[in-house]
Amino acid sequence: MTFARRLVLASISIFLLAAVAPRLSVPHAATRYVPIHQSALSSTKTQQGPEQAYSLPPDKLDKAIALSRIRNILDIAYSLWGIAVLWLLLASRWAAGLAAWAERKANRHWIRGLLFFAVLLVLLTVANLPLDWYGHYASRSYGISVQGWGNWCVDLAKSLGLSVLIGAPVLLFFNWIVRRWPRRYWLGAWVAAMPLMVLATFVSPLVEPVFNKYEPLAKSNPALVGELEKIVARTGIDIPPDRMFLMKASLKTNGLNAYVSGIGATKRIVVWDTTAGRIPNDEILFIFAHESGHYVLHHIVKGLAVAAAVLFFVFWGCAGFANWLVRRFGARWRLGRPEEGIAALPTRAGFVVLLLTVSVASLVLEPVGNAVSRFIEHQADVYGQEAIHGLVPDPQKTAVAAFNALGEAWLEDPNPSPFIEFWTYSHPSTQTRANFAAHYDPWANGGHGEFFKQ
Repeated sequence: MTFARRLVLASISIFLLAAVAPRLSVPHAATRYVPIHQSALSSTKTQQGPEQAYSLPPDKLDKAIALSRIRNILDIAYSLWGIAVLWLLLASRWAAGLAAWAERKANRHWIRGLLFFAVLLVLLTVANLPLDWYGHYASRSYGISVQGWGNWCVDLAKSLGLSVLIGAPVLLFFNWIVRRWPRRYWLGAWVAAMPLMVLATFVSPLVEPVFNKYEPLAKSNPALVGELEKIVARTGIDIPPDRMFLMKASLKTNGLNAYVSGIGATKRIVVWDTTAGRIPNDEILFIFAHESGHYVLHHIVKGLAVAAAVLFFVFWGCAGFANWLVRRFGARWRLGRPEEGIAALPTRAGFVVLLLTVSVASLVLEPVGNAVSRFIEHQADVYGQEAIHGLVPDPQKTAVAAFNALGEAWLEDPNPSPFIEFWTYSHPSTQTRANFAAHYDPWANGGHGEFFKQ
């Protein structure tokens, strides 16, 4: 994900909410049950213990460790470079210059705002191109991605287009909130963020076809549809066969994935074509049961509730931090015109200060959001393993096999650093999940599961 897209999400709190909610809220980032493939990080260990449920052959283990180092560097670089770029735009007075340029180019205030934020998003995308390029290069080099550079550039252009089309009006809307309520704008932004979050969840399935091709799952895998309907019946999740789709992921990646996205009328099941037929249907059932757990256990609502509570204080704190930055650097950055009674923060350039503070808060609070996310993902793992009980011969072996298939496909490091896992992982590590699945057997001696009584 480019920093420009991260910035749009941050501006409407999705950047933070996505770490708290079960990844069901961001366009192009709806819940996907895969190992961490943007923040999986390296370990100095090269040996796998005999008790580990997830393992890799020696050649893939070496690749996983090497790729994890790259992912580690990129993950840190994305966050720090994004903050640095915003600071440089302010310190170099480019933000102020861009605002002045927009003032000269249009008469209407809202058109000036759209021009400013559209160009800002383009600048941030261009600034982030080297990291995006290297990330794709590494993914291709290690066999994760099969997407050619031409198609990658097309996707980048589409992403930028959506960022401008959606992000510029959203940023303008929040800038209007700051101008309308200069003293309590953080409260208005907090109130506005919640419905936008729900809206993003609802429309995400409508945006996904911009980047990938889909077809009805029943067209090529009718038997799998019948198996998935068993999970639908058992969990009570309302997804009929006509909302089950196959995504042509093989055009871009060798990775495995299956997920549920959307809410209400847009809720649907998506199975990647790299997954269907490549791993047994029993393992796909477990993956889908995990995703169903997010809905049945109301993780979206709970995630939003937690995020709302956290963001209330985050936005309040960011407002205070932004006010301090303006007092300290406002004149140097040419923000506002005090002699004319024009405050700094409500201006276009001043709004960049708020984006900077939200980005800093996102980085600092990343471990908090990830801790909540890991708890939610563990609950979904438990739910998924219980949901397939009685539908597959051995739920434990099925879950462990699914984790091994996913981990091997994405080259997930079997031994990530505990600190790195704590700070950056939105899911428990694949090793942690596989080890739990291997030992989770609540039905022994006549017992029952946590979520299913049989």
